[in-house]
Amino acid sequence: MTQTSVPINFYDMEPELSNFYDDVIKGLTQEKKCLHAKYFYDEPGSELFELICATPEYYPTRTEQTILKDNAEDIATVIGEHAYVIEPGCGSCEKIKSLLDTLQPKAYVPMDISKDFLQVSAQAISDEYPWLEVHAACIDFTQPLDLPFCPPDARKLAFFPGSSIGNFEPAHATNFMSQLADMVGPGGGLLIGIDLKKEKPVLDQAYNDSKGVTAAFNLNLLERMNRELSADFDLKLFEHDAFYNDDKGRIEMHLVSQARQSVQVADTSVNFEQGESIHTESSYKYSVTEFQGMAKAAGFTPVSVWTDTDKLFSVHYVEVATS
Repeated sequence: MTQTSVPINFYDMEPELSNFYDDVIKGLTQEKKCLHAKYFYDEPGSELFELICATPEYYPTRTEQTILKDNAEDIATVIGEHAYVIEPGCGSCEKIKSLLDTLQPKAYVPMDISKDFLQVSAQAISDEYPWLEVHAACIDFTQPLDLPFCPPDARKLAFFPGSSIGNFEPAHATNFMSQLADMVGPGGGLLIGIDLKKEKPVLDQAYNDSKGVTAAFNLNLLERMNRELSADFDLKLFEHDAFYNDDKGRIEMHLVSQARQSVQVADTSVNFEQGESIHTESSYKYSVTEFQGMAKAAGFTPVSVWTDTDKLFSVHYVEVATS
C-alpha cells in the first residue's frame, strides 16, 4: 500500500520586486558597480546553478555530497534525531537527502528566494519521503528569520551546505551565523559546508567551466533585469570573468563591459566604460581553523568536522551552548 505524503505547508514571504529594483540601482550607481548574489536565483538562475553543480570542474557539490553520504551515520549520532531541520537557500533539496533517513527529523523546513523552484523541490521531497513533515518558505533568508511553524521548544538544526556562507563578506558571514544561532537557540545546531583554501588553478577552473554554464548563470542576472526591470542590457557586450583573489582569499565573479555604453534600467541610465565590471559574487574560502574562529564569534561552539581525503572541502557541526 502506497503511503500518502504529509501535506506541505507553504509560506509565501517572497521579496517585493521593488526591493530588487532598489538594490540594483544602488549597486549600479556606486563607484565600483556590484550586485547582490542572491538575485542570481530566479527560476532560470536556479536551474542553471543545478547544471553548474554537475560540471566536472565544479568540485564542491560532489565532494560535499560524498562527505555527507560517507559520514551520515556519524553525523546523525553527533546531532541526534527528531530535530526541526531548517535549510536556507535549499535549491533542489538534493543534499538533505543524504541525511534524512539517518537524522529522522521531526520536520524539514526548506527555504528559497525562488518561489516556483521551491514549490517543485519541496513537493519532490514530500513525495520521496512521505513520512516527513515539510514546511516550505519562500523568503530572503539574508534577513532576520521568523519561523512561526516551529514550536518554541523544538530542537532546531540549521543546514547550510554548499559553502554558501562564502558568498557573504566575512563580517556579514559572522552576523548571519549569529542570526542562525539566535534562530536555533540554546542546544540548537548548525551543519554547514565550507570550501577549503587550495591551489589557485583548481579554484579558477571551478568557476570557468568549459561548457560555459557558469558564464550563462552570471549573464542571466542581466537577462533577469531585462525581464523584470525593463532594462536593456545587450548581453553580447558583457563577458563573464571569474578568478581567485589570493590577497582576499576569495573567488570573484564579474560581468565586464566590452564597450563604452549606456544601459537603461527602468527610468535610470547607467554608464559603463570599456573594461568596467559589475562585481556579481564573491566566494570566500576558509581553513578549518579560520571557520571555527568565525563560528565562535557568532555564538557557536565547534563540535565536529568532516573532510574528504583530498582536503578540498569540509563539513562542520557547531552548536549553541545550553547555558
